[in-house]
Amino acid sequence: MVRNPSQRLARLIAVQSWAMHGAGVVLPAERLLRRLTGGRRGVLDLAGLPSIEITVVGRKSGQPRTTSLLCVPDGDGFFLVASNWGKPQHPAWSANLRAASTASARFNGSSAFPVTVAEITGVDRKPVWDQVVEFWPGYEMEYKLAAGREFRIFRLDRIA
Repeated sequence: MVRNPSQRLARLIAVQSWAMHGAGVVLPAERLLRRLTGGRRGVLDLAGLPSIEITVVGRKSGQPRTTSLLCVPDGDGFFLVASNWGKPQHPAWSANLRAASTASARFNGSSAFPVTVAEITGVDRKPVWDQVVEFWPGYEMEYKLAAGREFRIFRLDRIA
């Protein structure tokens, strides 16, 4: 559901293959904006899109790793798609999530809260893929750019 003109514009840009070259600008801007706002806001927030900041222990380093991502809210949980801007390789954050059962998240400027992590696979994957593509059509274009790499999809649920 597109709620405002910023979202509409972001969705129009997201389905353009040239937009995937924007990672070199968007990612540093995201880090700067997160630093300036104490982690409460990022670039996606400016576009009126839901973003989540996740912190998960690095599978090799054992150190906490934090990244900001577009998320697809679903009830009390969130879906994350490891599209990596349409690159042929999976993003590092997805390997860390895959190795974890829990993480920490911040959504919509909230304080950090614990979440469970589950990768969506098998027969459960197709309906979730359809749902996330309906929410963010850019995933289809990124899938084509990634030469058909099957994107990892994760569900995060708050731990009560």
